Amino acid sequence: MSDLNSLGQPVGRVESPAALDALRAALAAQAAIAVDTEADSLYSYFEKVCLLQFSTRDADYIVDPLALAVNALAPIFAEARIEKIFHAAEYDILCLKRDYQFTFANIFDTMIAARILGWKNIGLGNTLHERFGIVLNKKFQRADWGHRPLSAEQLAYAREDTHYLLALRDVQMAELEKQGRLEEAREEFDRLTRVEPTPRRFDPDAYWNITGARDLDPPCLGVLREMFCWRDAQARKEDRPPFKIISDATLLRIAPARPASTRALAHLGISEFVMRRYSQPLLAAVTRGAAAPQSARPHPHSRNENFLDNAARNRLGKLKEWRKKRALARGVENDVIVSNDVLNNIARKNPRTLDALVAATDLGPWKTRAYGEEMLEVLHGKRG
Repeated sequence: MSDLNSLGQPVGRVESPAALDALRAALAAQAAIAVDTEADSLYSYFEKVCLLQFSTRDADYIVDPLALAVNALAPIFAEARIEKIFHAAEYDILCLKRDYQFTFANIFDTMIAARILGWKNIGLGNTLHERFGIVLNKKFQRADWGHRPLSAEQLAYAREDTHYLLALRDVQMAELEKQGRLEEAREEFDRLTRVEPTPRRFDPDAYWNITGARDLDPPCLGVLREMFCWRDAQARKEDRPPFKIISDATLLRIAPARPASTRALAHLGISEFVMRRYSQPLLAAVTRGAAAPQSARPHPHSRNENFLDNAARNRLGKLKEWRKKRALARGVENDVIVSNDVLNNIARKNPRTLDALVAATDLGPWKTRAYGEEMLEVLHGKRG
């Protein structure tokens, strides 16, 4: 393994402007680098990048973005000459765009490559074990990466997430070329550079999606609504995920009981922590909700598929059946052929030509050539 102390930091952490400048120079000299991030989504309402990891072919680096501004690394991500290798890149790219407005060029995603190649176990740990016999320590998958100081074990864990990616990329590149799948993979990698983060928005009607909510009567549903809205406001105030304030299951336990006192609330098996911190605002929410029953069906934000009319749903069913057969014949998951979002757009807009198909879906050139006419034939029984 490469030396964690390659920039002179005690455990390979880059947390000074001088160390960051040295890292940028080292990365700029590479043709390919591996990248990963760690965030604090399990511990914070307003998720943020808490760690950046890089590996080259002879060194590993860990950057602490909570200790210094990392905007100076923007040219590395934007440089088309340097290939940036991620595993499951979309989440990392969205986080880096959200927090630093980075732009991206020349991505290689080892998870997407594994899916295109038809590998069955696409998690990084499974892939490395199957291909190299390496066993990763996944003890810190749910760690609080926003907490400082980080332990030596955490730093070692973070380092492993990029240390082997270059070797994995080399194996996959050779296999993609052998199978004639490199153009398809490049098209998917390029798509990743265009994904954009969406601001977190609270949906006040999303309580309707909690399992069991649709069985409640209007007064109890009103109670659930008020507790749900209170929980989000409290989570924002504390900068904690809503589920760490109070769980959906606990909200569903309270709503049908409509407790009117702390004793009645405690009898529902509510934890001491929740009782101590939140019993009064919860009871206030119960009172508000019971006084304002939810008689109308809520309308939470839905995926596009829910907005299809009957004719479009019928088209979608045909497209999915075609995709299933294509995927089975090739030995890959269905959405490797065409994503659900693309199929939904095709079903909704019902294009009749290849040009209209591309306009409706932003389908790339490779997939247009490989599948475009087949999808038109599914829709209309004729080639485009």
